[in-house]
Amino acid sequence: MKNFPEDFRDLLKDETKAFLFLATIMPDGSPQVTPIWFNADDEHILINTNEGRVKDRNILADPRVALVIQDPATPYRYLQIRGEVVARATEGADEHINTLSLKYDGKPWPYRAEQKRVIYKIRPRHYDQH
Repeated sequence: MKNFPEDFRDLLKDETKAFLFLATIMPDGSPQVTPIWFNADDEHILINTNEGRVKDRNILADPRVALVIQDPATPYRYLQIRGEVVARATEGADEHINTLSLKYDGKPWPYRAEQKRVIYKIRPRHYDQH
């Protein structure tokens, strides 16, 4: 990822298996936080969820998000990010969740016909390094 802080790029590597903690805003204005799998492209952090979940509904209502990516080897080393969701896509979402499952669980994602997977692209706007 081009603009990602150099000292934290190791957290983007598949072998690191760092979790991302995603904060969204509930309709009443309160925060909601979810630990989530992720990966990145050249400009965005990519997450995947099932359509209709709380985070999906919250992001559709307000694309502003906050994230923490925590180093699994050193829990006090983490990166705080504020940004916004700039794209939502269902095309390729099943393949994306399978890629994430292979990264985090080492096995294929069990396809569920009743689920409609969604990929969100998050553009980071601000980083706080810890």
